[in-house]
Amino acid sequence: MSEYYLIRDSIFKAIASKDDMTLMINCSMKHMPEWVETKLLRGVTSIDEEEAFKRLGIVLREETEMSLGELKTARERYTMVAGILPFLTDDRERNHAIKKVCENFGKSRRTITSYLCKYLVTGSITSLADKQKNPKEKGLTIHEKNMRWALNKYYYTRHRNKLTDVYVMLLKEKYTDADNKLVENYPSIYQFRYFFNKTRKKQTEIISREGLKNYQLNYRPLLGEGVQEYAPNVGVGMVDSTVCDIYLVDKAGKLVGRPILVGCVDAYSGLCMGYALVWEGGVYSCRELLLNVIHDKVAWCRKFGILIEKEDWDCAQLPGVIVSDRGSEYISFNFEQITELGVQVISLPAFSANQKGPVEKLFDLVQSSFKPYLKGKGVVESDIGLRGVRDYRKDACLTIEQFEKILLHCIVYHNRSRILEDYPFTEKMLQEGIAPYPAAIWNFGKEQPGANLITVPKEQLILTMLPRTTGKFSRHGLEVNGMRYTADGYTERYLKGGKVTVAYNPDDVSSVYLVEDMYKEFSLIERRYKGKALEEVVDRKKKQKEHISQYSREGLQAKIELAQHIEAVAGQAEHNMDTEIKGTLRRRKKARTERHRNLMEEI
Repeated sequence: MSEYYLIRDSIFKAIASKDDMTLMINCSMKHMPEWVETKLLRGVTSIDEEEAFKRLGIVLREETEMSLGELKTARERYTMVAGILPFLTDDRERNHAIKKVCENFGKSRRTITSYLCKYLVTGSITSLADKQKNPKEKGLTIHEKNMRWALNKYYYTRHRNKLTDVYVMLLKEKYTDADNKLVENYPSIYQFRYFFNKTRKKQTEIISREGLKNYQLNYRPLLGEGVQEYAPNVGVGMVDSTVCDIYLVDKAGKLVGRPILVGCVDAYSGLCMGYALVWEGGVYSCRELLLNVIHDKVAWCRKFGILIEKEDWDCAQLPGVIVSDRGSEYISFNFEQITELGVQVISLPAFSANQKGPVEKLFDLVQSSFKPYLKGKGVVESDIGLRGVRDYRKDACLTIEQFEKILLHCIVYHNRSRILEDYPFTEKMLQEGIAPYPAAIWNFGKEQPGANLITVPKEQLILTMLPRTTGKFSRHGLEVNGMRYTADGYTERYLKGGKVTVAYNPDDVSSVYLVEDMYKEFSLIERRYKGKALEEVVDRKKKQKEHISQYSREGLQAKIELAQHIEAVAGQAEHNMDTEIKGTLRRRKKARTERHRNLMEEI
């Protein structure tokens, strides 16, 4: 049922009828369909589709008149609303279907209902395509069209030409005759600048001239609450890494390079929950960081000769939520295994440094703390790489052990004594006189409802963070990374076979761990690889394969010669097609006697 009605200058369309009710949609307002009594439509002016479309200003195009992009858009949008159409007559079912479509396609309810109403008004998929835009030049003078052309071609580009240069290019291209002489009628620089300012869009200008990445990182409006969106209480850890601005040496005094600092900061309090100073990044650095987070900090500082009280750094638990950027180590499957411990991992969109400001601030404060006192000792200045500047590598004199002690002092100061001047203190915090230090705010927040911290044994964290691969049960044991492992009580699994998930230690292949309801250790069968790193084993197997391959030609040649010898000897035998079988036992006894040797006679 599809009829159009004209009611008080508005167009309505009947979609369906049931008993004495009719489902109607207001085509002029594009509201969701509603049930009305059929008797109310008696005497109402009925119009055909052509007249309705004319009054509504709708011009439908054929699919053959649409571009591939427009057709794709229309069909994608129809796919979204197609699942709602069967439930139009039931408000409850229709709302449920709309909600499900919004979740599946990541669209807002307003967007989906807009698509649905467009389709219901016209009944055509092509109506879901974007409207054809009017030409940009409509209503512009010839001079304005030329100025817009010049701006698009020469100004809004990555070449970042100056406006005065673009004006000269405009005159050269559009206002010169065949002899390249300037014509009489041309716009002045003031008219050009006025048109530029009148049509200028700052966002378009920045993106076209600076690039989208630069816009996202340095220019886009920061209108959210920042970290407050992620950190309503203690237990939201923000992780990141940076290369330290200092060159270090080994114990022999030879240059090693610049170390990597990885940090985890509680967004609620600003407390540094843990850190790792390493030479290698990736998942290894993440594992070191998380192990430091759950370490007893009093004992950790004592290793470096630094004495602190427990309340100065009372953190030995994992945060319930970890927020990171989209660095390769943080979006890897290995890092996301931490979710098995109950930790939620949130990956921020690209160029969202403002949303993990606490950890960025930690790096800035720590480095600004030690750099003034380590000048001339390998510290990197902002002029690095410029011509004539001293090579800071030649100043390096600290080892990583010495630098870590300095770094630890800076972190302790950051946690215990740095004043948070702009911290949004609550009324309760002010009443209790909470000091404006990260450690004090952390200790207060830990005791409040909603604190999200997880206690994890060190062994369980290490096993959880081990890299994983696919293993295979067979008669030969559990095969992992080309090696065989065994454990008691798995006879049936060996016989049945099948693939399983296995955690392994790349630094020692002596054991692997079957990942099921719990971690079950399997021991290495091939003892020659025991205690070796996986990289060593792979390298040894590769060398063995290369060594054996050197003899493949000789092996083939020996097989050929063997075949020749066999054929030569076999060719000397005469084949009797009627070999006598009767009397085999007697002949065998005789042959055995002839073949028998008394070995003692040969001594």
